[in-house]
Amino acid sequence: MINFLNLEYFLAASEELNFTKAAKRLYISQQSLSCHISNLEREFGIALFNRTSPLTLTYAGQILKKRARQMLELREETYQEIADIKDFTKGQLTIGMSHTRGRKILPQILPVYQERFPNIDLHLREGNSIELDSALLHGDVDLVIGMLPFKAENVETIPICEEEILLVVPDSALERTYPGQLEELKARLSENADLSLVQDCPFLLINPGNRVRTLADEMFTEAQINPRVILETENIETCLALALKGMGITFYPKMFMSGQEKPGRENTRPQGAVFMNTSFYHLNSPKAHGTLGIGCHKGHYMSQATKEFIQIAKEYM
Repeated sequence: MINFLNLEYFLAASEELNFTKAAKRLYISQQSLSCHISNLEREFGIALFNRTSPLTLTYAGQILKKRARQMLELREETYQEIADIKDFTKGQLTIGMSHTRGRKILPQILPVYQERFPNIDLHLREGNSIELDSALLHGDVDLVIGMLPFKAENVETIPICEEEILLVVPDSALERTYPGQLEELKARLSENADLSLVQDCPFLLINPGNRVRTLADEMFTEAQINPRVILETENIETCLALALKGMGITFYPKMFMSGQEKPGRENTRPQGAVFMNTSFYHLNSPKAHGTLGIGCHKGHYMSQATKEFIQIAKEYM
């Protein structure tokens, strides 16, 4: 009979393809890990690893890696489902979202959730869009909050609210790039924030893999612009802070902004709100307007803890 612990250890070794790294990840000795792998190989009567340098999986090992992940996920889902049926008094919820979005969204949801369900252990997994899509696909998170659509396959999406990406333009960046044209350009941007008006300016962009960067790249391609990117960073707040200091132009989600920074509207026309000699403009591209939503894997059991979180998010967002 297959031992689940043996499977867990095998899966770690198959992912690392290095017994030393896998043992360190599992907090066990390399000798103990080798023993568990040997037990599995004896049970199946076939080698699972080619003991070469670097370590590789045999064909049997490749098959078991796929099945081991499925069996361990099924075991976890079974325990969750039975616990939900028994009583919804204990459980856990792992939420995936970007490094920055949590500060705006979670304070609206988690205090209410924790008050209603104090015995649910909450965990937060932060990362960029690609990392979170992968975590959702492999069952490392119960749900992901981000801009739709999610790139992972078999994802059920629940729309939460509208989202918009704004163009952040410091006066000094315009003046350096287009001397003597500052007021004219600001007026034109207020009327119609077209990227072609600022195509020669320096840009500060969040790293590839983040949803805002993906949308920015798509808008550049749409406008046939090859931007002059002077800095890339994983933190979108760094982009904004440097833009406010006049270093360059950036993109920033409207949801993240405080009231005094948000651009207003007059006679339904986008207007540039000025903050510290920096203006925030509504872009005219449809790609700048989207929907924030929650994603759950269709093939995984949705726990009661996850269902309750989604309900509260829909109520309070």
